[in-house]
Amino acid sequence: MRLHIVALAVFLLDQVTKVIVVHAMNLREVGSIDVLPPLLNFRMGWNRGINFGLFSGGDEVMRWILVAIALGIVAWVWWWMRSEDHGPRAEVAAGLLIGGALGNVVDRLLYGAVADFLNMSCCGIENPYTFNVADIAIFAGAVGLIFFTGGDRDKGRDAAKDKKA
Repeated sequence: MRLHIVALAVFLLDQVTKVIVVHAMNLREVGSIDVLPPLLNFRMGWNRGINFGLFSGGDEVMRWILVAIALGIVAWVWWWMRSEDHGPRAEVAAGLLIGGALGNVVDRLLYGAVADFLNMSCCGIENPYTFNVADIAIFAGAVGLIFFTGGDRDKGRDAAKDKKA
């Protein structure tokens, strides 16, 4: 249940921020809005690929391949969380990843590309890349799944070693 609530919250937050910034604040047309320069700026970016624009050939087939991959990952993570008991932190991490992935899938379906608008720079280093709430959630969810899953397997290995000794 925790997974579903987190996934829904992330999905809604991602979509609401995109509606506000991209449409209501008209970032689509103005291209950039300085919020707290250089720490936080809104810069319109349409990502047709994956992270940092990789695989962004602009081909319509690639759009549907990326949608299928994202939905496949969502289905696999959901199944994996349901088939094993990973604990609440892993469920939250899975919810972050799933909600973010679904947010970006909706963008690809509606716009043909993912709407990125967050840009952060600091300390004299100018960051040319943009991202969105879904990207943050996907990254945090993936890292969380790395750290918060697999504990039971390790316990099982330790128990097996103890029996042999």
